[in-house]
Amino acid sequence: MSTAAVVGAGIGGLATAIALRREGWDVTVLERWPRIVELGTAIGLWPEAQRALDRLGVGDRIQAVGVPYREGCVRTRRGRRIADLPLKRIEKRGGAPVLMVPRTTLVTTLAAAVPDDVVRTGVDVTDPDRLRREFDVVIGADGYRSAVRDAYFPDVRARYLGVVAIRGVVDGEFGPAGEVWGRGALVGVTPVARGRTNWYVALRAPAGTRPTVAELRARFADYPDPVPAVLDAATDDGLLRHEIHDLGRGPRRYVHGTVALVGDAAHAMAPSLGQGACQALVDADCLAAQLGAVSSSTGGRAGGVGPDTARDVTTALQRYDRLRRRPTRRLARASRLVSRFQNT
Repeated sequence: MSTAAVVGAGIGGLATAIALRREGWDVTVLERWPRIVELGTAIGLWPEAQRALDRLGVGDRIQAVGVPYREGCVRTRRGRRIADLPLKRIEKRGGAPVLMVPRTTLVTTLAAAVPDDVVRTGVDVTDPDRLRREFDVVIGADGYRSAVRDAYFPDVRARYLGVVAIRGVVDGEFGPAGEVWGRGALVGVTPVARGRTNWYVALRAPAGTRPTVAELRARFADYPDPVPAVLDAATDDGLLRHEIHDLGRGPRRYVHGTVALVGDAAHAMAPSLGQGACQALVDADCLAAQLGAVSSSTGGRAGGVGPDTARDVTTALQRYDRLRRRPTRRLARASRLVSRFQNT
């Protein structure tokens, strides 16, 4: 049986592990944290990502908890409507509405679909070449600061985009949904689960800026409804703050021999279009589809990686690279441009 090491147990890594196992691969997931991290607020799953979850065998569980996101608009801080979000167009083209789900639910659902003995936590991968000698394929799913990517594409570095994101979830359903754009900041409000609302703030600010909820209330007190009401319901407990990074042009390829990158390790992007998690899921689905044709009768840890298996894996990964690099780089570039426009 062919073997795979997946470095990272986030959304992309777990999805890759599930997809490869369904193709008959023996998979080991290596996660540097002592447990799988389930933090997060809301994720908007576009139709393409929902179909990937269906093929992973977990789509029905996500559909059962998700909330369709069909209407939203962009307004100025004075309440003037600028544009509708393209939600109806996405639904028409994709055959399903964008589905809002709690990130924690998505991660726990994916984790539950991976047997406990597949995931090894507390493992800090510092030598991906050692893994290449032990496994038929190595998948870097270890985020925008990927150690796997650094080993083979050392010229690619995550860069701070000058935007700090603050996110939270409050009880109650608030509307209208969408975003309010102001100078150097935006506030977004979306559904996330029945009876709960997701909110987020993007501030153009130095790295390390950590505003409190009280400071956000003061800054956005004159924004139109429902921004003041949502922030009044928010607390500092469970608040998430992080700096937004991307990879610029990114790696010139997503593969190196029998190594492949998925998710943020390959194409970390600003969250402006809500595509980070979606594209990680599509990466996993596409990668497994290409590797599914690789023979499972050679290679493996017991006998070492055979030359035939290595050749087959390399060919499959090259197909994955051709299919995924262009669309994800285009989305990353668009996300960066939208982020700049939103926060001018």
